[in-house]
Amino acid sequence: MVRAPFPRGERLGRIMRSLQSNGAPGHDESLRTENWWAKQVRIISALMIREMTTRFGRDGLGFAWIVLEPMTFCIGVLILWSLTKPAYEHGIRLQAFSLTGYMCIILLRHMISYTFTAIQANIGLLHHRQVKPLHILISRNVLELGGATATFIIVYVALLGVGLIEVPANFLLMYCGWLMVAWLGLGMAMLMTGLAIRFEPVERVVGLLTYLLVPLSGAFFMIAWLPPKAQQIMLYIPFPHAIEMLRAGVFGPFVETHYDWFYPLAWGMGLNLVGLLLVASSRDQIDVE
Repeated sequence: MVRAPFPRGERLGRIMRSLQSNGAPGHDESLRTENWWAKQVRIISALMIREMTTRFGRDGLGFAWIVLEPMTFCIGVLILWSLTKPAYEHGIRLQAFSLTGYMCIILLRHMISYTFTAIQANIGLLHHRQVKPLHILISRNVLELGGATATFIIVYVALLGVGLIEVPANFLLMYCGWLMVAWLGLGMAMLMTGLAIRFEPVERVVGLLTYLLVPLSGAFFMIAWLPPKAQQIMLYIPFPHAIEMLRAGVFGPFVETHYDWFYPLAWGMGLNLVGLLLVASSRDQIDVE
């Protein structure tokens, strides 16, 4: 296996050389003085820097693409919907509705799509004793969450500035809804990663799964708009609960929302637990050459 070259840069070079030490006493002496949590943060931070460098490079806008990439899609959808749809949907301003829905889809799809291939793409890093598969998975998910969150904030503030969206009615509820979406996305990403390691055909259905999330997530409709029987069916799926929670925080009590905060939390715990167990039990199937 040919190892990908380490990114250049003095600070990153020091971090990666420490990860490359493989337990040599001279190199590990400084690491022994750090507590366990600081060491994990240091490893994940180095992997995030490496991921941004290898994906976006250092030329042009470089790292800014972690925000600009989802922002381009989001703004494109907002413009397209503004030109083809009425200004209000069931009394909700179009821009606010499309922003809260489409950003959730972007977050879910990016976390799943960029995570399930993460170990295979960075398998050479597992030569370093310090780096574990979980470090690689966490670094990619934190990166996607950070980029999507920054995009959401920037676009929201821009729409707020031109009067196309209101100040969130409940900031805490909005934050909880957004983090709940990320929690479910992380669980699905871990599950698909564990399955992809064990079963190669899983890689071919991940794309289909992310497309199915568009109608099943409730991102482009409200549960209240559906007939009662359809509402009951949709609320068996955890994703609409998280998105409805986010929208409840943005729109306030004047817009009817349906969600149970514990339901997606429990689903996320189950998905993450199963995914972590699959990844841990598949460690011997990861071919580190």
